[in-house]
Amino acid sequence: MSRADVCVVACAEAFRGDGEILAAGIGGPITTLGARLARMTFEPDLLTTDGVCHLTGDDPQVTEGWLPFRDHLWLVLTGRRHVFMGASQIDRFGNTNISCIGAWERPKAQLLGVRGAPGNTVCCPTSYWIPRHSRRVFVERVDLVSGVGGPLLRRVVTDLAVLDLRTPDGSMRLASVHPGVTVEEVVAATGFELVIPPDVPTTRGPTEEELRVLEALDPGNLREAM
Repeated sequence: MSRADVCVVACAEAFRGDGEILAAGIGGPITTLGARLARMTFEPDLLTTDGVCHLTGDDPQVTEGWLPFRDHLWLVLTGRRHVFMGASQIDRFGNTNISCIGAWERPKAQLLGVRGAPGNTVCCPTSYWIPRHSRRVFVERVDLVSGVGGPLLRRVVTDLAVLDLRTPDGSMRLASVHPGVTVEEVVAATGFELVIPPDVPTTRGPTEEELRVLEALDPGNLREAM
């Protein structure tokens, strides 16, 4: 079991209980594998895609259906999509920035723009995959709000831990630390004060069945690149 395996399972767990909705992973193999792993184990009604317009089956090489862009947008508008996105910055309330670093009038770095983040985060369940947990990403205040936090934010999975907003004021909580990671390491890599429960569990690793599914889905071990 590797750290990448744990991260894939943590992403898969974000989809638990979703039922028949579109599960979309953006940002590389960890999130797409998480969606497919959930579908092939504990959440069989999920719809998964190739990241464009094809619905994929248990065999990712087989196309099960066609999802026109207008239907994709309809699923977003009606809350029938759960997307894993990335973020260049995220604050204690789950607001995220993928648009620019610095003042928007004269940014130090221009990034992607807000893209579909406002619609995704207002209409649909949203989770985040952050491959490098650091103070550059977890900031006290984002430079521009591309995606809003709040009750539709399910979880934030990083290379160190799982976080969520299940606190009375909706601020970020440390839900679990990955095997081999300490609470102190996560706190040191976070640029704001996290809510730390008295007992922080360890993120669960994959079962033997889940490892078999992962090996079939990712024979080239692309997930290890994170």
